[in-house]
Amino acid sequence: MKIHKIRVGMVGLGMIFLETYLPVFLQNRGVLRVSDKGILFEFQLVGVASRTNRAHQFISEQFAIPCFFGEHGVGQLLDLGVDALCVATPDDFHLLPALQGLDRSCHVLIEKPSVLNLQDLDSLLCLSKDKNCLGRVVYHKLLDPDHKKLRTLVCDGHLNHVNSGYCTLLEPRSISLATFAAWVSGRNPSTYVAVHYFKLIDFTFGGSSLTPAWKLKRVSCNGQRGIVGEKFGPTWDSVQNQIVYQHADGREACFDIHTSWVNPDNFPGYVDQEVQFRFDNGIWNASQRKRGVELVVEGRTPHEFKTNINNHYNASTLEPWGRKRSRGYGLEVIERFFDEVAFVEWGGNADERDLRLEEVRRMEYADLSADRNVVAMVQATEALLFQAAQGKPGATVEVNGPLGGLVLRFPGDSTSEVLYQGNV
Repeated sequence: MKIHKIRVGMVGLGMIFLETYLPVFLQNRGVLRVSDKGILFEFQLVGVASRTNRAHQFISEQFAIPCFFGEHGVGQLLDLGVDALCVATPDDFHLLPALQGLDRSCHVLIEKPSVLNLQDLDSLLCLSKDKNCLGRVVYHKLLDPDHKKLRTLVCDGHLNHVNSGYCTLLEPRSISLATFAAWVSGRNPSTYVAVHYFKLIDFTFGGSSLTPAWKLKRVSCNGQRGIVGEKFGPTWDSVQNQIVYQHADGREACFDIHTSWVNPDNFPGYVDQEVQFRFDNGIWNASQRKRGVELVVEGRTPHEFKTNINNHYNASTLEPWGRKRSRGYGLEVIERFFDEVAFVEWGGNADERDLRLEEVRRMEYADLSADRNVVAMVQATEALLFQAAQGKPGATVEVNGPLGGLVLRFPGDSTSEVLYQGNV
């Protein structure tokens, strides 16, 4: 049986790359994989591109591959002959490398959020269809075993008609003040991490073929400043979103999503994350920080090691047979992408490739075509925070109203601003 190879390019070598992509590439180097469709294949990292060359010596030592940086870096990477391109740059730098990859007929995997507005999403979708390539987005929280169980209960009809919910994800201040210091100016934690819950809510309760149809109706948010940046500036410490959907029966569901990246660094977990969802017939409460494990090592917790450790996302463990390996849903979602690429390219006869491509695109958990509500919420949040920084807080974005797909409205003011004309 033939063994197929996927040549992979990587754009962005920061924290996300180190935590998830790096162990995936290291552990799968030279490893023969069998997809769930029975296809034998390998994927190989053949080159990287980044904003600076700071991490290039490390990459060269680990993989002995070409490393590029600067404004022409992505183009030089693609010149190597890449089949699949992974994009893990800061969230406001996803668009250009993704477009470049698709234009070269590469399948593309983009870290969340895919882009910051629907206009850019339209561009990616158009090029993806024109080039007959996959455009996928990394929403690893959908693969969290707790969240998969939640969706199972919803899809199997045990939890009925979600009415409201609360989600929170709080990052330590070292993330905003050190790890992301080079690009954090003018940014906010909602676009970076609330997007996890935008997707979780949209996909779990009404955004897929297995759940009842609903419509995104309104987006609003508030936020605080003064730690990461100036107290009246455009850089946000924490953000509180409110998202409203309308069910097919006309009843509304409201979700509050709180995010921050100024938590104390000596907090017992890497992040504080929890959710609560309330249904007509039940309640789901989950803390993704307190999963039954507490660790104390004298002089080392809670800084070097955390007291509450997440062994589900990415845990480096020593297997009983003696091999150390990283496992978790943060890695699984990346490996799944390469399984999907292998299926599209080699899962049957060449003249049936378009059918296989559409089959994968219908897997709504990650496809760009299923990202419209999420990007709409991101675009609304960006616009609302921009207005707040200009001294006009308290606005609301209406979705698919008479004036357009996304319309910004101010309290006590009859004027409005159309952010996106088309239907979301």
